[in-house]
Amino acid sequence: MIISTNSKDFKFISDDTNELTKNSAFLLHNINKKYLHIAKQKTNFILQVDDLKKYLKTNIKIIGITGTNGKTTVGSLLAFTLFKLNKKVAFQGTRGFFIKDKEIKGKSLTTPMPLDIYSNINKACENECEFFIMEVSSHSISQNRIEGLEFYLKIHTNITRDHIDYHKSVENYINVKNSFFNDETMKVINIDDEAVKFNPKNLITYAIKNKADIQAQNININENIKADICTNQESEPLNSKLYGEFNLYNILAVISATRYLVNSPLLYIIKAINDFLGVDGRMQVVSLKPLVIIDFAHTPDGMKKVFQSFKNKNISVVFGAGGDRDKDKRALMGKMADKYAKTIYITNDNPRSEKQENISQDILKGIEKKAILILDRKKAIEQSIIDFKDD
Repeated sequence: MIISTNSKDFKFISDDTNELTKNSAFLLHNINKKYLHIAKQKTNFILQVDDLKKYLKTNIKIIGITGTNGKTTVGSLLAFTLFKLNKKVAFQGTRGFFIKDKEIKGKSLTTPMPLDIYSNINKACENECEFFIMEVSSHSISQNRIEGLEFYLKIHTNITRDHIDYHKSVENYINVKNSFFNDETMKVINIDDEAVKFNPKNLITYAIKNKADIQAQNININENIKADICTNQESEPLNSKLYGEFNLYNILAVISATRYLVNSPLLYIIKAINDFLGVDGRMQVVSLKPLVIIDFAHTPDGMKKVFQSFKNKNISVVFGAGGDRDKDKRALMGKMADKYAKTIYITNDNPRSEKQENISQDILKGIEKKAILILDRKKAIEQSIIDFKDD
């Protein structure tokens, strides 16, 4: 990654020693510090992350979103809502980097490396954006990729099991996620989540089950989402095109954040949210007859939340598990499919260095009913639709 500068001492900044020249500066951060000795051989200019503010524009309100599930939907919906309310917004996450409604960079890490983040912030400032929304992964918190960032608002979605291959235990993973909320930054918290811990100073809460600043009542999620959104001062009806209780939580997070970020009546916020059609791969409706949904759920809890959105329907599910990742969750994912789905198809899902057959066997350990094994993903999807039509 290279960023050009107007410095009299060097022409560009890089955090990759392979890109360094005498006319460059090396950005030192937690990920690349082991290469410092190489950098010193190539340049006399070593920068800390905080030094970037001398060379790049960073005057923007940064909103960070973390949680096991929902980061992309909450970020996308928040960006959409603020844009509909005539605010200039940038959004960085799993889907890429966007300014207003235009894609600037394609898919990348959920939370990029520090120089990439500051480059995107600089670009957002150059485009006169008021808000910079970003997804914050557990890896980025643990590796301190968010070093030096001054968050204006932090948003919590939920915390369940994920990335145990990296964090080594569920407890470690939960502690890393919760560490994001230890400071006194203004924060939006889902207080229905029993795993979340946070500094109670500067707090906005949302919930369905518990009393909170923003609550949903008179909920109907049999098809799309209908509910009354209530605060201490007002109540407005929600009629969203999204599916599922977990998306109602995502909506509550966005309403809570938007009310803090902009001075807009609840009615206008909900009106904007009602126009949101969803995110590709996140409860994405690709057919109505039969109803076909694509969702990137990759944890047992994520699958459970998707299945519970269609309690009264016969469910056929096509899924797999990624290789070189938490092996213990595979049987748990199989167990969720076994509990909620009538028909189960096990298929390929990025095996990496593992054999797909071994991954499938791990999944099958959690399934008691008969499951159909079709490793060709396209054929598995086609067969599931054919079988469903014949049902």
